[in-house]
Amino acid sequence: MSNISLPNNWQPRPAQMAAWSYMENGGRHAELIWHRRFGKDEVALHRTACAAFERYANYWHMLPEYSQARKAIWEAVNPHSGKRRIDEAFPDAIRAGIDNTKMQLRLKGGSSWQVVGSDNPDSLVGSTPAGIVYSEWALSNPNARAYLRPIITENNGWQYFITTPRGRNHAYSTYTAARRNMLAGEDSFAQILDIHDTGVMTPEQIAKELRDYIDDFGEDYGRSKFEQEYLCSFEAAILGAILARTLGISEKEGRISDDVVFDPWGAPIEVTCDIGRRDTATWWFWQPMVGGYQIIDHDAGWGIDAEEWVVRLKTKLRQYETASGRPALGRIWLPHDARAKTFSAKRTTVEIFLEAFGSDHVAMTPRSSIADRVNAARVLTPRVKFAETKCAKGLDALRSWRYEYDEEKKIFSSDPLHDWSSHDGDGYSYGCLIMQLADPPPPDKENMRGLMVGAANTATLDEMWAMSKTNKTERV
Repeated sequence: MSNISLPNNWQPRPAQMAAWSYMENGGRHAELIWHRRFGKDEVALHRTACAAFERYANYWHMLPEYSQARKAIWEAVNPHSGKRRIDEAFPDAIRAGIDNTKMQLRLKGGSSWQVVGSDNPDSLVGSTPAGIVYSEWALSNPNARAYLRPIITENNGWQYFITTPRGRNHAYSTYTAARRNMLAGEDSFAQILDIHDTGVMTPEQIAKELRDYIDDFGEDYGRSKFEQEYLCSFEAAILGAILARTLGISEKEGRISDDVVFDPWGAPIEVTCDIGRRDTATWWFWQPMVGGYQIIDHDAGWGIDAEEWVVRLKTKLRQYETASGRPALGRIWLPHDARAKTFSAKRTTVEIFLEAFGSDHVAMTPRSSIADRVNAARVLTPRVKFAETKCAKGLDALRSWRYEYDEEKKIFSSDPLHDWSSHDGDGYSYGCLIMQLADPPPPDKENMRGLMVGAANTATLDEMWAMSKTNKTERV
């Protein structure tokens, strides 16, 4: 048996040393916002290989989608060496077995390492990892972290989040929280390294990359893409984003604030949603106001049945009462697919909600095209206020809601990309459509005729005399 020293034939670059030292010394929470092609996954793979022999346990490398994990990690080749990256980090000498179907390595001593996806949280139930790498965290489903964090805490394990930015979504939130904890002396490490920090490219190479992005995506999107990938900018526009720019304006104008609260003297609460029986469900709590709407609350989750959602929604709605002490619920708007039954369900979602809330408080969203809903969201959002803290997760999703870009055809898809953010986008856009249809049309302008100062006259003086009423008086 040959002796192997880990990390295997590899050492961190100078700019990677601060993060490597933190992780090597037992750090449990790292947020690495590093520019493209600076070895985020490479560092994580080698560090996990070391950790697997420091503590025998299960370890995961998580991609946003399971379908991309094979190409991005399992079969990825290092262009400098011509070897698979996992073979470099986990050489044959430390392996006890391999499962190509599950993309799992069994390691000598008892540990295992596996590539998984954040898009299928149900598949993660029952597992107890001691270490997780969230690769491309800004594009991943944040619900996976919410589910796995208590497991990591119970196991006294670690989490590494590695990514380039995609707007101010959940990756921005977790980075800022980690940086705040780090500055407070807690066990966290947060670092942003852009292309100028690492020095891996010359000014000429950087300029060429920018030109190439502009050639591929156009001036605006190309520059934004470059700023995201190489300058690690959280403020750059997301490629194909539907509402990110509008929400940025809303934030600057103070329409995203914790001052947005339920008005007990106002209109009833309307709840709109996108719900699946064993999929992600999302709920938006609207209150119509003079001149617009305010969203006072938000909820989301996955793997929760309709019966469980009924209990959860009733609990949340109890905190909102009208000034007269009555429940504030107006209607819960369910999507049309809530009428469908599954093989495992005896009743439809509609039947369950009708029994729980009554026919006066349950309605079906009007049938519409995706394009109509997206347009309604774009039109209505400038008139919507959001409760900042209560809607934080939903706002993260709306900022990431986007059209898919076809790299080969150089065009955007006609429908939004179906990923973790699309559920919130659907639930919110259903609400926008409903609120837009509920808006009364503006009153017709009264056609007044007469003599006006400083404007074109619409009647002659003789016509005015003819139209005026005359009072007849008689002497008694």
